[in-house]
Amino acid sequence: MLSAPAFAHKIIGIANDDTMTLLMDRKPLKIRLANIDAPEKAQPYGNRSRESLSDMCWGKKAHYEPQSIDRYGKMVAIVICDGVEANREQVKQGMAWVYPKYNKGRILPAIQEHAFNDRRGLWADPDPMPPWELLEAAGLA
Repeated sequence: MLSAPAFAHKIIGIANDDTMTLLMDRKPLKIRLANIDAPEKAQPYGNRSRESLSDMCWGKKAHYEPQSIDRYGKMVAIVICDGVEANREQVKQGMAWVYPKYNKGRILPAIQEHAFNDRRGLWADPDPMPPWELLEAAGLA
């Protein structure tokens, strides 16, 4: 069973565009952002997405709302950095896709549609490809 929202002292690492490390009780805790997937480093906007998440959360106090545990044993959560929900903000800024396989809500797709219509972030690319489609095309998914 997942616990109630937990508080972290601060974000101490941004591993990539949708994974971060929180310092909690002097121990690192890796968390993957729930409901979204961000471009990989080698993809267009991969570095910008990571920078966006870092600017939003690096060194800031945060709390998380656990959603699940992934197949690698990593916590999957909604993360709020200094009052800003990182998952939602990454989609709003066009720095991540809503991951339809895992997202069950209606809010993130509506936010993504606005980012798409405004051509924000990765939506400025003429043919943005979500990472899960890249993996499927490479036969890795």
